[in-house]
Amino acid sequence: MRLLTWTFAVYLAAVLVVTLWPSPQSTDAPGWATSTLGLLQGLGIPITLPVLEALANVVMFAPFGVLGVPLLRGTVARRRGAALGMWRAVGIVTLAGGALSTAIELTQRLLPGRVPTVQDVVLNTAGALLGGLGVALVVAAVRRARPQSSSPTA
Repeated sequence: MRLLTWTFAVYLAAVLVVTLWPSPQSTDAPGWATSTLGLLQGLGIPITLPVLEALANVVMFAPFGVLGVPLLRGTVARRRGAALGMWRAVGIVTLAGGALSTAIELTQRLLPGRVPTVQDVVLNTAGALLGGLGVALVVAAVRRARPQSSSPTA
């Protein structure tokens, strides 16, 4: 649990640096975007810069769900002695991801070169939801795949 907590903290710090670092006033696409766009188009994948940036917003918050759901479930279980339901955890983590994204976008209003948008909040929240759903689906599949013992062995 400690490793998960530290991983989540490092992830959050990285998101805050990426999203809140003041950017120079420029309308040019960031270097990572143009490089990735060139690579994908070179592979024959027809993608535009706006689509790539939208996907990047989703991907950036997917780890929020992937890490947040098990962390929340483990923390609640330790403190209350009872497990938090998987789907409830996915819902709470999705709302928390949306709240964090909203806070980031509101803060960006104060930063030079940053352009906050509602679209970013929606896409970041979708990323947190998809990450959380991914964890829930993997856990459900693992539980189904485990052999069920009908009686204890003596």
